Amino acid sequence: MERTVAIIQARMASERLPGKVLLDIAGQTMLERVIRRVRGARRVDEIVVATSVNPLDDAVVAACTAFDATVFRGSEDDVLDRFHSAARAFGARVCVRVSADSPFVDPEVCDQVIDALATSNPPADYASNKLRPSFPLGLDVEAFTAVALERAWHKAGEAYERAHVTPYIYGHPEEFRLTAVETDVNRHNWRWTVDSREDLEFARAMFERLGGGNDFSWRDAVAVVNREPALAEINALSMQKDVTAG
Repeated sequence: MERTVAIIQARMASERLPGKVLLDIAGQTMLERVIRRVRGARRVDEIVVATSVNPLDDAVVAACTAFDATVFRGSEDDVLDRFHSAARAFGARVCVRVSADSPFVDPEVCDQVIDALATSNPPADYASNKLRPSFPLGLDVEAFTAVALERAWHKAGEAYERAHVTPYIYGHPEEFRLTAVETDVNRHNWRWTVDSREDLEFARAMFERLGGGNDFSWRDAVAVVNREPALAEINALSMQKDVTAG
């Protein structure tokens, strides 16, 4: 049976916005919003929040307990090992990677990426909307086989390959079959992730305009920005961190 497990990476230690995963966005923490939105994906069998053994992350565990979310704790610095251990613990055959700083993550996009992995011919090891980016930044979803994850876990040796989960996979197209998922209009310069105070302000404004719930689609969010283009100026100057940086 192809058991598909979405693993959401969450921790309290963030260089630019400490504790961001538990900050409030229009009445819910960012982590809760991510979990509730991923729960809408029809192709996901289970959701696991992968946090670290650092005592700071006791707060993440407590928050997950409050809204009945499953938690796995592992290495703080070797995130690849944490993710791999969580996937093994919950019997994942297909892994879906989502970040806890992506409150706009979309269940339809999750399903689209999982479907791309499942239907690719020849069969793919990895599918993502990050390979040829066209979705707004913050809708990133990656799906990959447990076999590919196992190989990456064994072979990844660079520090940035261990501090993140998938760079070894998408960085070795000669070793893995990769499938890109794209949308019709390139909006990748739209910033919907949360790494800064400005990003948080943008997210709060957007969720208020979207009614405060979690049942909107990413296209609904696009419509809001199209109606109020000034919203995009709130965090226009925020910069994305390079995963290969030390």
